[in-house]
Amino acid sequence: FPGTKVKILTFLSVFLRSAISQSHVKTYTNTECTDGYHWDPLTEHCKDINECETIPDACKGEMKCFNHYGGYLCLPRSASVIPAPEPAITPTPAFNPCPLGYEPHGDSCVDIDECERDEHDCQPSQQCINTLGAFNCQCPRGYSKVGTECIDIDECRFRYCQHRCVNVPGSFSCQCEPGFQVGGNNRSCVDVNECEMGAPCSQRCFNTYGTFMCRCDQGYELGPDGFTCNDIDECRSSSYHCQFRCVNEPGKFSCVCPEGYQLVGTRMCQDINECETGEHQCSDTQTCVNIHGRYQCVDANRCQEPYTHNSDNLCVCPHSKPACRDLPYSVVHRYMTITSERSAPSDIFLIQTTNFLTGSFNTFRIRSGDDNRDFYIRQTNNYSAMLVLARAVSGPREYTLDLEMLSGHPLVGQRSSSVLRLSIFVGPYTF
Repeated sequence: FPGTKVKILTFLSVFLRSAISQSHVKTYTNTECTDGYHWDPLTEHCKDINECETIPDACKGEMKCFNHYGGYLCLPRSASVIPAPEPAITPTPAFNPCPLGYEPHGDSCVDIDECERDEHDCQPSQQCINTLGAFNCQCPRGYSKVGTECIDIDECRFRYCQHRCVNVPGSFSCQCEPGFQVGGNNRSCVDVNECEMGAPCSQRCFNTYGTFMCRCDQGYELGPDGFTCNDIDECRSSSYHCQFRCVNEPGKFSCVCPEGYQLVGTRMCQDINECETGEHQCSDTQTCVNIHGRYQCVDANRCQEPYTHNSDNLCVCPHSKPACRDLPYSVVHRYMTITSERSAPSDIFLIQTTNFLTGSFNTFRIRSGDDNRDFYIRQTNNYSAMLVLARAVSGPREYTLDLEMLSGHPLVGQRSSSVLRLSIFVGPYTF
C-alpha cells in the first residue's frame, strides 16, 4: 500500500518426517491482488491500476482525476500535486528474525534507518524522518499530505491577510490596496504617507487614510488633474475689485490708479492735490487750481477792461466809467471740480451775498455759459441760492458759468448786479 513499508517475515518450520517422492510435490502460485491492483504475469507482481484512464469520467464537474497507488483522487484543477514515482521492485529480502523495521545485530535487534539507507518510498519533494521500526515522509512547509501526495495548502482560506491574499505553491503573499503597504508582520496593511514620498502636488499635500489630497495657496485653484495649482485671475472674475484698474499677479492681484491719483487702501483711488503737495509748476503770478487728476495754473489777475483788479479774484467796474454802465459792478472768480457722471440732480455750489441793504430784494440767475442747460439755480432765500447739476455730465470737460445776482431797493430806483464767474472742471473719471 502507498506510504507503508511492506516487509515479509518468513518462518520455515517444515520437517520432513517421511520419505516423500518429488513427483508428489505440488507447486502453488498466488495470483490474487488487492483492490486497485492487477496481476502482472511478466513481473509476477501486483501492478497498480490507473483508474483515471480506465474509468470514464472518474471525477465530475471541475474536479481533476489524480491516480495513486491502489486508488485515485478527485481534486480541484487548481490544486498543486507532487506526483509519486512508481515504486521500484525490490528483491525478496533475506530471512530476518527481528520485528518489522529492525535487523539483527549480534544477539539483539536494532532499528533500521531507512532514511539513511535510502530504503524508503518518500517522494523527492518530501523529507524522510526515521522512527523506531519505521519512517515518515514529511511534506514541505505549505503542503499537506493526502495519501502519498503533497497538496498545496490554500492559506488564503484562513484570512491571514488584511486586504488581499495571493496563494502560491507552498506559500502565500499579502498585498495591499493602493495607498497602503504591507506591515512588518507581512500580513497587515499600513497607510503610506504619499506626501513624504514625493506626491505630485504642486503646492500643498495633505495625507489621508489610504490616499492624499492636494490643496493650493490663496489665489490659486486646483486644476482638473487634482495636482496642479493654477493662478486665479481675480481681475477677470469680478470688476469690483479695483476702482480703476486691476492687475493680475501670480496668486494675487493689485489695484492701480491713473496718473494724478493715488491708491487709498487696497482698491480706492484718490485725487492728488498737487497745489497742496507743491508738485506743480505754477509761477508766482499764477494761482494753482487743483482739478481731479491734474492741476491748472491761472493768472492771479484775470480782470479785463474796463474792470480793474481790486483784490484776490475780485474785479470791479465802477459805474462812474461810461463803459461800465451796462456791465455788472463786480466779477468774482471762483473754481471748483466735480467727478464725471456725478449723480443728478445734485447741489454743487452755494451762492451767497455778503453785503445787502435792509429792505433790498435779490434774485439769482445763470447769466451765461450754460448753453445745454446742464445746470439751474434754486434760490433758497433773499441772500443765497444753490447751483444745481441738472444732469450727469462726462469729463474731461470745463464750464465757465456767470452766476448773476440782481439787487434792487424800493428807495433806489436803479438795480445793480454782480457776477460770480465759476469755472467748473469735470474730471475724467467717476472718482
